[in-house]
Amino acid sequence: MSDSKPQLCCPNPSCTAPLNPLGTVACASCQTPLLYRYLWVVGQRLELPSVGSQVAGRYYVTAPQVWLDTQPGLMPDVPLDWSDEVLPYLHLYPQRLHLPEVYGFCPPTDTIQEGSLFLLENVPLDSKGNLLPTIAHGWSQATAQRQVYWLWQLLQLWTPLLEQGVASSLLAADNIRVEGWRVRLCQLFSDADVLAVSSEASVLSPTLADLANRWLEWGATAKSDIAEPLQALCHLMRDPSVELSTIVTQLNQLLLQQAAQLPLRVQIVGMTDTGPQREHNEDACYPITLKSSGDSDALTSRLAIVCDGIGGHEGGEVASQTAVRSLTLQAQALLAEVEAQTELVSPELLMQQLEASVRVVNNLIAGQNDTQGREDRRRMGTTLIMALQVPQRLPTVDGTTGNGHELYLVNVGDSRAYWMTARYCHLLTVDDDVTTREVRLGRSLYREALQRPDAGALTQAIGTRDAEFLHPTIQRFILEEDGVLLLCSDGLSDRGLIEASWAEYTDAILKGKHSLELAAKNWLDLANQKNGHDNTSVVLLRCHVSSVAEPSLPRPTSRRSESEWSAASRALQQDEPAIASSVSASRGGRSRQLLLLGWVLAFLLVGSGIGLAVWSRLNPTGFQQFRERVLPGM
Repeated sequence: MSDSKPQLCCPNPSCTAPLNPLGTVACASCQTPLLYRYLWVVGQRLELPSVGSQVAGRYYVTAPQVWLDTQPGLMPDVPLDWSDEVLPYLHLYPQRLHLPEVYGFCPPTDTIQEGSLFLLENVPLDSKGNLLPTIAHGWSQATAQRQVYWLWQLLQLWTPLLEQGVASSLLAADNIRVEGWRVRLCQLFSDADVLAVSSEASVLSPTLADLANRWLEWGATAKSDIAEPLQALCHLMRDPSVELSTIVTQLNQLLLQQAAQLPLRVQIVGMTDTGPQREHNEDACYPITLKSSGDSDALTSRLAIVCDGIGGHEGGEVASQTAVRSLTLQAQALLAEVEAQTELVSPELLMQQLEASVRVVNNLIAGQNDTQGREDRRRMGTTLIMALQVPQRLPTVDGTTGNGHELYLVNVGDSRAYWMTARYCHLLTVDDDVTTREVRLGRSLYREALQRPDAGALTQAIGTRDAEFLHPTIQRFILEEDGVLLLCSDGLSDRGLIEASWAEYTDAILKGKHSLELAAKNWLDLANQKNGHDNTSVVLLRCHVSSVAEPSLPRPTSRRSESEWSAASRALQQDEPAIASSVSASRGGRSRQLLLLGWVLAFLLVGSGIGLAVWSRLNPTGFQQFRERVLPGM
């Protein structure tokens, strides 16, 4: 270990003078932005390095357990074998929105054994390496809605952490940090280690009663609107005979009741661009790209979709267009079902209906592949990122009906969703690629897996295989602050472009300097300038939850022309067995329009039928009420 003054190394491998004093923003030699990567240190310590010292000639200790990597352009040390303590972090990688990730290991020194200390990134530290506030510290300043939302997130983490033997991590108050709406953990604690010091040696894992005891400490100072029901819920959690599903249902109802107290306004703009290096656009998005006079205002303020086609210009664009069209129809049917409900529809049921919709689309595209004899790399498919705001109606304090502010995200592949405010940018999705697969299976650390030649290869996409092999990721969020949701294809997200540029672009939207339309255009222009190797699609959702209404932004126009489609894709579009598009009046005539209408109606019936079937199994009381209302006497 060394106590000499550290210097930060420029990440540009071509830089001729890479060393810079700490505090420098850009490299003095090549002007490359410098990376300040602060890490959280965990493991078995033989000696705790003092603040201000350097470890292994690379890491600078800025605070207890906080180290700065002074050589961020180099790969961290990764031993051939690591302890079982690392595995929960890898298996829980899909929960990276709330949990840290393993960055690497501390190289062995005179006082540190090999593999005894490992380093975590994506930890709740700010840009200067300071810990974010604990949930206890932020509790008194939070609204009632945010207080319940924090607890909801902790409850959603309970089962996956319990399965990995680290649920005790949710009981350590100092371990739970908050960043706006989001709950984050500093590290994971082994249940076996924590419970080993317990007087009850027979206890193998924490219980909901333990979680309730922790919540009761915060509940004592909860906002008056939720104090009584929250305490009642905690006492219910202490009853060992009560199922987790019961707790989830009651907490969800309390959360949505609080969310409905404020109005929600969502403005949506979508654009897609071929890019400077491509001849055909395989992307598709909703709204705008497939805008038609039949779209309802309710749908265009609730639904956003980005699809990035796979299979080359002979099929990728057809797959993405097909997915957008069919998902739009099914989303419309789902919203109509929710509107007709008199009881609250659970997140689990809505997620199952959304998954069923994705599987219908998958089999539609897969069936086209089979019919046209497409195999291996010639099979067309598409990625998907979809956002659906489900406006469940709940009574408010003044007796009116509010909106539960639920936002559902569905993703398959590597198209992404980001939530951005004036203070932070959160990546909400996890890519379905080889890198993620290797980490989730516990076979590789994230940065190690990125070095593979196939690191970015997709592990799943819509339409390339039968639906039984498809596993879409579906998440539920609550819109409880003003911000911007960005959906995009990898033409924009590649090379960390959003992470490097989000602040400037979001600030212009939130301060009213740019319309949503201009912001979307600027994102496309940035993608073409900095990436440019691919098509790019962007859909922006400006979400308002404040009580002051803001003026509507102008409705944008599409940046995509159907003339960009290749001749082969037009042919495939004409052969589409379930949902076709009238490319021009001269190529279809009245008979094709009638055929299209018939297929659309048929698809609506199929999609609605699937949703109703799931609904009838999971909520028979609500389904029976709906059937009696729609079909009296049957």
